[in-house]
Amino acid sequence: MVEIGQVWDFLQKLSPLMRSCLLSELERLELCGVDMPGSADIQARLRAEFRKDGSTQDRASTPSRYFFAPLEHLLVDGAPENANTGRIARSSLAPIWEWICRDLLPTMASDYIKAINQQITANNDKEALKVASAFYTKVVKVLDHALASPDGIETIRSKLAKYTASRTVVDDVAKIFFALRARDALAKFTQQLPPKINKFNEGEIAKITSLLDSLKKADPDALPFALTLVAKRLKAPWQLIRLATKASRSKNAADVAATPYAIAVSMALDQLEDKRLALRIALKNNRPVVAQALLIDIYDTEYALRVRIDQLESSPWGERLQQTMDSIAVLVEAEVSRFPEEVGHILDSRRLRSHESLKGRLTYLAWKGRDAVQGGAIYCRKLIGQH
Repeated sequence: MVEIGQVWDFLQKLSPLMRSCLLSELERLELCGVDMPGSADIQARLRAEFRKDGSTQDRASTPSRYFFAPLEHLLVDGAPENANTGRIARSSLAPIWEWICRDLLPTMASDYIKAINQQITANNDKEALKVASAFYTKVVKVLDHALASPDGIETIRSKLAKYTASRTVVDDVAKIFFALRARDALAKFTQQLPPKINKFNEGEIAKITSLLDSLKKADPDALPFALTLVAKRLKAPWQLIRLATKASRSKNAADVAATPYAIAVSMALDQLEDKRLALRIALKNNRPVVAQALLIDIYDTEYALRVRIDQLESSPWGERLQQTMDSIAVLVEAEVSRFPEEVGHILDSRRLRSHESLKGRLTYLAWKGRDAVQGGAIYCRKLIGQH
């Protein structure tokens, strides 16, 4: 059996970027639920190596940080397999950067790295940003051609296979292309957003919808990224679904799915999946307090989806929600069963489901009453319009 020390000796022969790719791959596999003997020790050693200089910056090289800087607010710490069209998995960046430098534009990448390092050494951040901007403009131009055909996409996939086993990283390549192409429009959109949206009421929804409509007309591919930027400013990210339900003629799932912002519901389901993965890791690392906070958010999101969208259970969204919640229930039951019934477990408390309290039930009735009044008003307006 190969010892960890022998594996580490071999890893030291790889380039720093390749070791970064390896760490990203091990993290991706862990998020996907794949347990590999010795993986935790290797990950710990690699993380220690990348932070040994005391830097709190990302472990990727400085040239790549400048290159990916416009995407920072779109990055998520999750497996590429779980990132939707508005988010890019941070773990995808290392293999994609390696592919850009070695396969896509090796000569231009080498020139870019040399030029930007000169500006960084001269402490000229403004010029460094210009160098980075010029390079990702070139990358976008090449990707525009490479992503235009199935053969081009398959070529990208085969090249990326040298750096990661995830077949969905090619999707992140496409998202990086669209996000970089729309970087100026997204930057303008971001400037128009409030730093924090504490109350996502009708007034705020109308303002955000107006901004989204304008962006969508200019660049439809930028819309998912804009929704991600909005979600990050909300007090509860699941509130993003209000953009879809507000634009819908009714609360029925089919009508909500027909709106321009239906992807907001899928994003809420993605958030649930993120929390499921985080819950699994928290339980694996014996962190019950963290798990408890995650479970509260999970139950709140589930409740919001079921209350705000009618006939959800018979829709693809409902099926996905049920599958995710069933998987979460298995995790919780396995954890709770480890303790004697008389001892109990904080994850088994009914207080985690706040909507089952008296206050929660009253809130539910208030929502239903408001929906009935609004529905009646709409119906009356239609009748008046017919006469």
